[in-house]
Amino acid sequence: MFSKIHEFFTHNEKRTRDNRWIFTTMLVGAVASLIAAFALSVDAVELAKDSNAQLSCSVNVVLNCGTVNKHPSAFLFGFPNSFIGLITEPIVITVAIAGLAGVRFPRLFMATAQFFYTIGLIFAYILFGISFFVIGALCPWCLLVTLTTTMVWFSITRYNIRENNLYLPKRISKTLHAWIEKDYDKLIMVGLIVLVVAAIIVKYGDGLFA
Repeated sequence: MFSKIHEFFTHNEKRTRDNRWIFTTMLVGAVASLIAAFALSVDAVELAKDSNAQLSCSVNVVLNCGTVNKHPSAFLFGFPNSFIGLITEPIVITVAIAGLAGVRFPRLFMATAQFFYTIGLIFAYILFGISFFVIGALCPWCLLVTLTTTMVWFSITRYNIRENNLYLPKRISKTLHAWIEKDYDKLIMVGLIVLVVAAIIVKYGDGLFA
């Protein structure tokens, strides 16, 4: 079994190997986000029934889903933000599975997916910023969504750059191609995640495990 998994991710053909890593990352990230969205939706229902309900992910003062979910930013569109994840993540899962099966998507479809997932990434970091700077508490499930959204965005972006799906000027496209050939996109992704983790530790380190 392990030999087959190893063979799957170490295919001799570079593009096939890259696709498998890209769509597997998308699949894992989307599934994790869907689980987080479901958990947050259940919490939202519990808080709607009882505003003083004790949530399982409310670990301490810093890691506290209850505090975050009671803030107006948790209902930016008049309903729990997590409901959006319940709708969108199954789409990403479907695309990832189809990609792993070898489906080649139309250029316009992938450019549209890039646009909407970029909005999703921005939305995730806006919510993180509100939790980090305004609320003063962090939701573990929300942090998972931020992480997985970052992973999926970089994965889909890598695929779209490589496949010329973004309708970019030739000069910019050529530069971005050179970047992903050298895996600079992966370096940026890891750097961003490390930066977020470091910021959390610096600001809330003393209270994270209290």
